[in-house]
Amino acid sequence: MPETAPLPLDPRAIRLTASATDRDDAIRQCGEALLAVGAVESAYVATMLERERSISTYVGEGVAIPHGTLAAKDAVRHDAISVVRFPGGVDWDGDQVTVCIGIAAKGDGHVRLLAELAQILMDPDQARTLREATEVAEVVRLLQPNEEDRAS
Repeated sequence: MPETAPLPLDPRAIRLTASATDRDDAIRQCGEALLAVGAVESAYVATMLERERSISTYVGEGVAIPHGTLAAKDAVRHDAISVVRFPGGVDWDGDQVTVCIGIAAKGDGHVRLLAELAQILMDPDQARTLREATEVAEVVRLLQPNEEDRAS
């Protein structure tokens, strides 16, 4: 099995006790977390909302993965993800979302990020751990396993 690089996750882009008034507010918060760690320029957040209007980023199991449009690549400074947890849930066009994972990637980096996230989210235990996480270190451990975790 090929070795994969850890997901580009800055602990400062993890927010575990957020609340949002609606889907767009939740997306904005994901984008603002990416902005706060210097991964994107402010214009990127608007493209995340634009993407959502064209196709839903809800992936199931209470998780959405908002990201910008292809046209927004120039607004990305470096690959990064943000994790924003909404313990009270957010209505996402009729679905209930408790975790948003924002993605910003240069080039086709988003494909790798989505594939790695899919591996985690397809495991019911790992997906539950992410949805119920209350500590930043827990999210980092899940999304950036150390060498021993990867070897097991």
